[in-house]
Amino acid sequence: MTIPADAVDIPAETPRYGTFAALRYRNYRLFWCGNAISFVGDWLDQIALNWLVISTTNDPVMLGLVNLGRGLPIMLFALFGGVIADRVNRRTMLICTQFLAMMVAIGLACTVAFFGASIWLIMLLATCRGLIVSFNLPARHSLVYQLVPREAMASAVSINSITINMAKIVGPLASAALISSLGITACFIANALSFTAVMIMLLMLDLPDRKVERKPESLLASLVGGFTYMRSEPVLLMLVAVALVPTFFCQPYIQFLAVFSAQVFDAGASGLGFMTALAATGSICGGLLASRLQRDARRGSTMLIFMGSFAIALIAFAAAPNIYWAIPALFAAGAMHIAYNSSNNTILQLTVDDAYRGRVLSSLFMTRGLMPMGTATMALFSAAVGPRLAMGLMASVVACFALLLWVWMPRLRQLEA
Repeated sequence: MTIPADAVDIPAETPRYGTFAALRYRNYRLFWCGNAISFVGDWLDQIALNWLVISTTNDPVMLGLVNLGRGLPIMLFALFGGVIADRVNRRTMLICTQFLAMMVAIGLACTVAFFGASIWLIMLLATCRGLIVSFNLPARHSLVYQLVPREAMASAVSINSITINMAKIVGPLASAALISSLGITACFIANALSFTAVMIMLLMLDLPDRKVERKPESLLASLVGGFTYMRSEPVLLMLVAVALVPTFFCQPYIQFLAVFSAQVFDAGASGLGFMTALAATGSICGGLLASRLQRDARRGSTMLIFMGSFAIALIAFAAAPNIYWAIPALFAAGAMHIAYNSSNNTILQLTVDDAYRGRVLSSLFMTRGLMPMGTATMALFSAAVGPRLAMGLMASVVACFALLLWVWMPRLRQLEA
């Protein structure tokens, strides 16, 4: 498989690449600072929205539907977002999508403040947010390859994962403080303000020239071209499958913590914030592990081990008799979740040709649509058999999937990017 050329110039004396090597580069530092603030805002919004829905309706199915509204547009339109990201200036695309997302956040705050938290208006705005994100994600992740040299890509991916999960700690704790002191609307307003940080940092980037191949073809033809490229590279197809299956069956656990907090452990809003922060703490450790083991993180065998461990940890969490027994399992689930995701993303970034980067990575962002669909599925199972058994059964599918790939897909197990 052809490995793409470096996206940026590497200094004559290439430094040793360690855990935080990507932060040596000014562009990545700017990008990281803006994202760190924005990620906290996202979690303020997400925790507040999930608690608003479950506290006003006490219905896990409605929680699943709202999250489905957030994620379904991503699954449907992320591929088109990837096509556009390969055809236009990615920084400009990011600034536009950030501005639109800020407008939606303001609309959500106004809806909760002045329209009595209408569940249908909330669902509509959540769907609009998902549509915007479907174009934001391919541009955001494709841009990373222009910010650091290839040797620092594993560091950049892991630092991004660590930052997201640090936001999972700060965001839920901040949301609990804001909800108790100022009300839920304050969380949505704070999220709207956070988008300005990303736009400012994007304007400050000094990006190298990127040649965009201009072809007289339609968006549909470009989309088909992306599928043709992936079909010609079986390894890419396997990596995409490894990303999609656990997303549907396991990753909804973070959304379903609201149900466990309210109905299983009777821990309330503070318990939800604590469990989310605990999973995020584990995720930070998982990101550090993946970054530290950069060579190992590029191996398919390591990726499969992380994925199987993620599923096993969730099974243990679902079976925990109380919240105290659930703590170590939830921590392990967070760690293995991010370690597996970082490994998968790093291998893909180092394998795909830059001309197809947006389209290939956008196939991964269909996972953002699959996760709410998985949440809705878990909610339906929960209504039928209870939340413990629902989560345990869905996690068991991923554990079996990892074992099947290990036994029957030696090419994936032996892969090293």
